[in-house]
Amino acid sequence: MPEVIFNGPSGRLEGRYQPSSDKTAPIAIVLHPHPHPKFGGTMNNKICYDLFYMFVERGFTALRFNFRGVGRSQGEFDHGIGELSDAAAALDWVQSMHPDSRGCWVAGFSFGARIGMQLLMRRPEIEGFISVAPQANLYDFSFLAPCPSSGLIIHGDRDRVAPAEDVQTLVEKLKTQKGIRITQETIEGANHFFTGLEEDLIEQCGIYLDKRLGLIEGGIEETMLLR
Repeated sequence: MPEVIFNGPSGRLEGRYQPSSDKTAPIAIVLHPHPHPKFGGTMNNKICYDLFYMFVERGFTALRFNFRGVGRSQGEFDHGIGELSDAAAALDWVQSMHPDSRGCWVAGFSFGARIGMQLLMRRPEIEGFISVAPQANLYDFSFLAPCPSSGLIIHGDRDRVAPAEDVQTLVEKLKTQKGIRITQETIEGANHFFTGLEEDLIEQCGIYLDKRLGLIEGGIEETMLLR
């Protein structure tokens, strides 16, 4: 898994990159939590690490990276504005390396979930998303009007950082939109960091992705054209 440095809007960005041997493989971008130390906000956060390899194991070209001001990435924390630009630059970089890639997914955890859902509003090539513990109590997700892609929102029922009732409200609003399907999974007993339940989280994300890819049968209607 190569360590990479690529240009971002505020200087160099540090990432970990695993290219697929298939030139047409889809791309996956994984976005980390808030860089405050208590949120474990780096690309090496365990959930981000596991999501990264979930995509790699399914043949994606995958990239996770540090937002500005984190690790070896240059710049300073910008409360989500600059970080969205970082994510767009990361996607640009991977696409420049894989011009024949078919499609793209974005996965984000907590703060990264918000950035991921903002990114999919800007980039029509993003055809699926996984949003882990989005902080619907803290951030305004009204920009998802309409949400352009189907995706998974997954969270814990004991999350005090992103309370389940606020996530539920977000899901219900998105489910009223036509043309997409929002799948919701709630991990029983899970806090914001899914402590002790990380494997359950990744298993559910993997099942959802496999259904979307058509690798297993399921109730996802919008099967991706990635077979």
